[in-house]
Amino acid sequence: MLAVIPVLIAYLIGAIPFALIIARLAGIGDLRKVGSGNLGATNVWRAAGFKAAIWVFIGDIGKGIIAVLLAGYFASNFDIAFISRDVLLVVCALAAVVGHIFPVYIGGRGGKGVNTTVGAVGTLLPVEVLLSVLVFAGVFALSRYVSLGSIIGAITLFAAVAVEKYLLNIVIADIYFYLTAVLALLIVVTHYQNIGRLIAGTENRFSFSKSERANAND
Repeated sequence: MLAVIPVLIAYLIGAIPFALIIARLAGIGDLRKVGSGNLGATNVWRAAGFKAAIWVFIGDIGKGIIAVLLAGYFASNFDIAFISRDVLLVVCALAAVVGHIFPVYIGGRGGKGVNTTVGAVGTLLPVEVLLSVLVFAGVFALSRYVSLGSIIGAITLFAAVAVEKYLLNIVIADIYFYLTAVLALLIVVTHYQNIGRLIAGTENRFSFSKSERANAND
């Protein structure tokens, strides 16, 4: 039962809707009714600008980091039976991302989980996450599609762990392979509307121009 405590706390931390809070503080009102309606840094950037978006970016990544560090604290300081340290860390990382996507505080409609994934998994697998972030940056720089970069970055994270584990024979616990697989699937699913627009050729490219941002979807 003790293991439930850090998992629940990780979920509740992950569910904090920083995008909604910061957008309100920036005078935007209900972000769910603005732009794409998505509770993420990209929609905040388009609605309120860089300064507001950077705080959302930090908050969403930070809550993933905190969730995993909290799990590590519990694993180190309490005798948690029937669950290993790695499993607890992974479950708490996943709980934080699920909290972001399905936040209990606002009726279960949250963001797409990318930045919280970066924070949570980056604490566990920093090299692999750095690679996925670089791939995201490359795809974004070439296409200016945040959604496409996010999807390919998530798949890259899973692929990197799979290659290391099964082709390079690097010792990685199975639970990390499963975590990256589940998160890649989650991120693809949360971007299903973006995927439809990408296929149809109607997805909006990210722009640093204020006038273009105002008419964009995430």
